[in-house]
Order: sequence, then C-alpha cells, then structure tokens
Amino acid sequence: MLLPSLRFILPNSYNAAWRNFSRIKQSPLTQWSLRRGQTTVAIKSGPVTTVSIPSAATDRVVGRWLVGCSGLVLGAVILGGVTRLTESGLSMVDWHLVKEMKPPRTQAEWEDEFSKYKQFPEFKILNHDMTLTEFKCIFYMEWGHRMWGRLVGLAYIIPTAYFWSRGYFTRSMKTRVLGLCGFVFFQGLLGWYMVKSGLEEKQGPSDIPRVSQYRLSAHLGSALLLYSASLWTGLTLLLPANKLPESRRLLQLRRFAKGTGALVFLTALSGAFVAGLDAGLVYNSFPKMGERWIPDDLLAFSPTLRNVFENPTTVQFDHRYLGITTLTAITGLYLFSRRMFLPRRTRIAIGCLTAMAYTQVVLGISTLLFYVPTSLAATHQSGSVALLTFAIFVLAELRKVVK
Repeated sequence: MLLPSLRFILPNSYNAAWRNFSRIKQSPLTQWSLRRGQTTVAIKSGPVTTVSIPSAATDRVVGRWLVGCSGLVLGAVILGGVTRLTESGLSMVDWHLVKEMKPPRTQAEWEDEFSKYKQFPEFKILNHDMTLTEFKCIFYMEWGHRMWGRLVGLAYIIPTAYFWSRGYFTRSMKTRVLGLCGFVFFQGLLGWYMVKSGLEEKQGPSDIPRVSQYRLSAHLGSALLLYSASLWTGLTLLLPANKLPESRRLLQLRRFAKGTGALVFLTALSGAFVAGLDAGLVYNSFPKMGERWIPDDLLAFSPTLRNVFENPTTVQFDHRYLGITTLTAITGLYLFSRRMFLPRRTRIAIGCLTAMAYTQVVLGISTLLFYVPTSLAATHQSGSVALLTFAIFVLAELRKVVK
C-alpha cells in the first residue's frame, strides 16, 4: 500500500526534525534526505515531495539579512536628510531606472545636464549664479542618494528570490517579504513623485522652489515603515523571546511601550514637515518661541486646519511639544519598568531608549539655537531613527511568547 502525500510542520531544530522523520526513514517505501532549510521525502513509486523546514539556523540567516536591509534603509534615510539639508534634491530633473545610473563624465555631458537644470524654478529663482562646479556637488549628492536606493532594492529582491528557492521561508514569512519588496518599489516611485513637486512652476515668481511637505513626509514615513518592519522581523528571528510571566503589570508595560513607540514615530514624521517648510528657521529660541510661550501667528492661516501642515510656526510648535511629550513618555516607561523584574537584555533596551531620548532632545534644541547648521541638523535627523530603533528593540524584548 502506497503512503499518502506527507506534509509536516516541524520544530525549529534539526534534532527534532530527525526524530519526527525517523519513522519514515525506517519504511522501505521511502527515500529521504535532510539538508539545511528543507527536507525532501521521496516515495519510491510516487512523485518527490519537498517539505519546507525553516529551522533555527535558517531563521538566523533570514534575521541577519533583514537586519542588514534595515541598516541600508537607515543609510538611505540619513543620506536623504543630508540631501534635503544641502538642497541637492532637485539637481536631477529626470528619472530613469537604468540610464541615470551612469553619471555625466565628459564636459559635454555635464553641460547638457546643467542646461536641463537651468530650465527649472530652483535655478531661475535661487541658484541663477551657480557655476558648473557647484552644480556637480549637488548633482553627486542626489545621484548618490538615488543609487543607494537602488542598492536597497537589490538587497531585498535578490536574497528574497534565493531564500524562497531554498525553502527558508514559512508561509507567513513569504507574505512579509513580498510586502517588503513591494514597499521598496513603492518607495522609489514615491521619491520621484516628491521630487516632481519641486520642479513645478509655482503660482508666483517669488515663491521659493521646494518639494511638497506632504510628499516629503509621505516619503519619509514610508521609509520609516519599511525600516521598522524589516528591523522588527529581523530581531524577532534573531533574539530568543523572553519567557516573562504574564501579569497585569507586564500587560500595562507592553501597552505603554507600544504607545511610546507610536509617539516616537509620530514625532519623527512631524520632523519631515519642519524640514519641508524650513520651519526650524522661524523661531530660534527655547523654551519660549520669541518672547511668548504661544506665538501670535500660531493660527494665522485659514481654515484653521491648514496651520497644522502649512504654517511654519505651527509646524515647529507641534514638533517641539511632540518631542517633549515623547521624552516624558519614555521617562515614564523607564520609571515604570524599574518597579518590575525584567531580564537584563530588556532593561538594557529600555535604558538605551531613555538615554537616546534625552540625547535627541539636546540635539534638537541645539539645532534650533544655532540656526540649523547642516551637520547638527543631520545628526538630529539621524538621532530620530536611532530613537525609533531602540523603541523597536524594546518592543521586540517585550513581545508576547506564542505557545
């Protein structure tokens, strides 16, 4: 009698896999082999059946890959922030997936690229006296940012195809990695959609050319989502879950940590509106804004809701108090966690989050008081991602163990 088709859900270790397949090995009707990432069960008189066995070893490989990808996304975010601060983002006026990978080399090619740039508002209004040498500097900054984005795409897509073919993914993991790869492609399109907004002619000749703050925040927000999802998935595969005894206090701590993580993300996203509107230059004092706690022009625009997204004063005001609220929440999380028994690694994660929060506030205030110097502003922007990283680390440490 022939054995039916077999499908096994195996635990994450080779020893357990060996024990589960020992009875099949003893059957004269089957031939089988166990290798890294998958097991092949061949029935002598039937077709070969391949059973995926994501193991502890393959989980580590996939986890390291995803953490590495999140590092590349982090680099793209930092490089994008520097590109924005140096006003280099509008230097490349075309978008070609393959053609633009090769920068201009000859004098004629540079002259041609520069002549294209001269046709757009940024040159006509802001940089009409720019030289070719100065143009090369901002061009290479934007070109480097775009090439880094292509590197991120390849780092997701190529390993995904390889690991998929080797059987390293579970069914749920396949859905996740497909979503991550799709998000990378969407991020590239959104980046070009953002740049296009800065190349359009404004209503008045005196309007300063800049990308839409709405598209900038969407571009940054999607990058942070990609980063968060990759890092979270990678950490949950690499770090063994803490077997914390379930209690009411632990449940409260988890909820507190989730709310704090959401505040960190929202504060970072509000920074995109500050950058998009150059709102860091309107009130360069702290803790007051000028001579007042609440400036007179806080609600200058009509309707009122426009102020939240388009009024530089309101945007800076919101970012300030979101930062203070986030710092307060993280401090509360730290104090609450001190009243509980937690594993050493979890305490380290919460301590790092708290230390980074205070560092980030100091960087933000310094950036404001010194009138947004590029180096300090770039460090502050990078600090927001570092803070988000520690928030995800804390959440990974406090995740519930699925039995």
